Amino acid sequence: MKETEGTNPDTPRQATRVRNRRGEGSKLREDIVDAAAALLDETGDERAITLRSVARKVGIAAPSIYPHFPDQPAIMLAVVRREFAALETHLRAASPEAGNDPRDRLYTLCRAYLGYAQDHPGRYRTMFGGLWMPTLGDSSLTPEELTTLGAGAMQILVGALADCVTAGQSSATDPELDAVALWVSLHGLAHQHAATRIFPWPAEPLADAIITRVAKLND
Repeated sequence: MKETEGTNPDTPRQATRVRNRRGEGSKLREDIVDAAAALLDETGDERAITLRSVARKVGIAAPSIYPHFPDQPAIMLAVVRREFAALETHLRAASPEAGNDPRDRLYTLCRAYLGYAQDHPGRYRTMFGGLWMPTLGDSSLTPEELTTLGAGAMQILVGALADCVTAGQSSATDPELDAVALWVSLHGLAHQHAATRIFPWPAEPLADAIITRVAKLND
């Protein structure tokens, strides 16, 4: 049995989709998230991600989304959560390349973070706010769901800086606070690289200078 969106000749026909068998609802949920992420990649515009556009992309009627997501921000939250999981996987994969030296690991993690932002500019922008972020109370999302985004990736950075402190390579007295300061600095650099076309960047690698100073690494 197939779902269709209507027979109005003036309405673009969407691809039809074979219904999932009983118990396969989780697959449709993943298909919805895949479709939203694909629309984001194709358009670069979060406003293009609506219940109707996602339903059309999947090949279902828009009401079929509601058992899985109550509104558009809930779909976007799922997309963003998946991207943060991908960032966390990216950082964990980069860490072993630096070997056993904590300082080298911190540099490697920070460079990997900046590389991820450069390679995925649209998704990166969406991960840290963008147009999809609703005013609390105007959607189904809760404060906890929004404030815990990226917590896993942040803890990787906190752990790397704490290892530098333990090894006597950093004078940071509050690794968690200083790791947040380091992330804010890296985030600002990533944003400026994406937004600024003409700027007299210093000859010294700016990322390394930021990491050294903000993480309070010893000479």
